[in-house]
Amino acid sequence: MKYLARTTDGRPLLGDDDGFVPLASAAPDLERIDDALPRAAAGTLPDVAAAPAERIDPEHVQFGPPLPEFGKLWGIGLNYEEHAGDLDEQRPDEPASFMKPASAVTGPGGPITLPPAEQSDGVTAEAELAVLIGRECRGVAEEAVNDVVAGYLPVIDMTAEDILQRNPRFLTRAKSFDSFLVVGPTVSVPEEPLALEELTVQTIVDDEVTAENEIRNMLFPPEEIVSFHSDVMTLQPGDLFSTGTPGAEPIEPGDYVCARVEMIGAVNAPVVR
Repeated sequence: MKYLARTTDGRPLLGDDDGFVPLASAAPDLERIDDALPRAAAGTLPDVAAAPAERIDPEHVQFGPPLPEFGKLWGIGLNYEEHAGDLDEQRPDEPASFMKPASAVTGPGGPITLPPAEQSDGVTAEAELAVLIGRECRGVAEEAVNDVVAGYLPVIDMTAEDILQRNPRFLTRAKSFDSFLVVGPTVSVPEEPLALEELTVQTIVDDEVTAENEIRNMLFPPEEIVSFHSDVMTLQPGDLFSTGTPGAEPIEPGDYVCARVEMIGAVNAPVVR
């Protein structure tokens, strides 16, 4: 696995399981993580070991969001049948997708800032696998999705459930408060096609696993999600798909939330108001 990341002060990094180097030391023509996304999708990122730079231990790195700005932010609701059952919702026949604004994004470590209680006093946190697009594309077949995906990262998605329960048309507002999408510290770039269906996604609050499921139990797997939406609109590098959660957990100030995706990584954030 290779990794793309940025420090909190914006320095782009390229890494592997042994550590990170400045991206420009490995590929002088790549000044930003954005520039590396097409090469990540094509499987042509440079070899970290060949970079003329000393490895940086990730324990000594303060990670910011992997991209300074993401593109379109898609979310998929009710994508595990068990979660839909928990919410007394019928299984959708097509991906139940929605979009979030760029202002909802916050980096690893958050914090997750709850809105004033008079606006919402019923926020839930949801761990998800996110898919990052690396190449502009339209009308992509499912079997070709790996050719346009730069990589994967864990995210924590939030929902103001009490707002949503008042009216399903309030979904966008319920999903759009500042800090309601915490993105992971690194983009994991598989060097070979990854068997996503074998991986487990966990929602963790205060060290307790409150929900988990295998990606194989998604109603619409990541490849189908990307292909389906590429028939709706042109997808561009930096677009992000949060592919659904195995389960949501109510959160309160003082809680500590983690989204963990097997082999991909984890992201954590405290909850404040």
